[in-house]
Amino acid sequence: MSDSAPDLLQRKIIHIDMDAFFASVEQRDFPELRGKPVAVGGSSKRGVVAAASYEARKYGVRSAMASITAKRRCPDLIFVKHRFEVYREVSQQIRSIFRMHSDLVEPLSLDEAFIDVTQDKMGIGNATRIAEMIRAEIRKQTGLTASAGVSYNKFLAKIASDQNKPDGICVIKPHQGADFVAQLPVRRFFGVGPKTAERMAKLDIHTGADLRAQSQDFLRQHFGKSAGYLFRASRGVDHREVRSNRIRKSVGGERTYGDDLVSDSDMHDAFEHIIDIVWNSIEKCEARGRTVTLKAKYADFRQVTRSRSVDHYVAGKEEFASIGRELLASIMPVENGVRLLGLTLANLEGVETVDEDEPTETEQKAFEF
Repeated sequence: MSDSAPDLLQRKIIHIDMDAFFASVEQRDFPELRGKPVAVGGSSKRGVVAAASYEARKYGVRSAMASITAKRRCPDLIFVKHRFEVYREVSQQIRSIFRMHSDLVEPLSLDEAFIDVTQDKMGIGNATRIAEMIRAEIRKQTGLTASAGVSYNKFLAKIASDQNKPDGICVIKPHQGADFVAQLPVRRFFGVGPKTAERMAKLDIHTGADLRAQSQDFLRQHFGKSAGYLFRASRGVDHREVRSNRIRKSVGGERTYGDDLVSDSDMHDAFEHIIDIVWNSIEKCEARGRTVTLKAKYADFRQVTRSRSVDHYVAGKEEFASIGRELLASIMPVENGVRLLGLTLANLEGVETVDEDEPTETEQKAFEF
């Protein structure tokens, strides 16, 4: 099968993404929050926004943002504590709707999933119609809205679900895929964070069309193991199957700082922020693991990692944070400054086999924040 042409299998894949899921559940359950800017997360100095309502997003509030920054952008922002047990219950409702149409359901987190309806259970035969039925049933059963992307592969379906948010649908047909990708800013490609986009801009790569103009050797030289993924994605090609038994290898995140962290207090403050962000991702993905890994990159670009494994699944945020702080202490004090910090939970409940040069959804989330 050629990597320069659409997937000849012409799968019918739907990506469903709930709209501002955590915040929407809170607004549903507490009518006094409806129509108001809401952030799920802690309001303390070290708190982090786990989710923001669309009213809050108008002010530039977004997930993974420091709560103090969010409050500065939106003074009327209302913070509410997360209720993950409720979000999980609603997520199970939604997944049962997916399985009415297909057994090939691949959840990415509590609020999004791929569904392969190439052979749909009800014999409807039209992926767009199925996506509309799923969205209508979600609204009926939960009172919440969902956006959908429909296409012939996972890459395009996922991008499409974000195209007409909130409460929208976007369909990308096989003959439209390459042209659709060509006009996309590179920042819309999964795994291309701000720093990677900046590197691409210096190479005069700004859109999917610019990426497609590069050879695979060029991409490998500048972007390493992501080259194959970028080469195929820029052509609207993605051969990955929807896997209902998909198991994550790790969940984590890292941050590169504009100003190097030098003092102990700056290091500790930054690290507490990372703990909050990564733990939110761990809860959202329902991950359980035994190994915590710290990653640090110094001002001179030397990199160090420290890991610790336990004989049980990490019990909760406090244990995760405690292990992380011990790992951080092992590299302190820092004489020349740190430009990057990262934290990962690994050794999860199973092992996933993936292409070496194609990032998984989890790995994409861990690239940059």
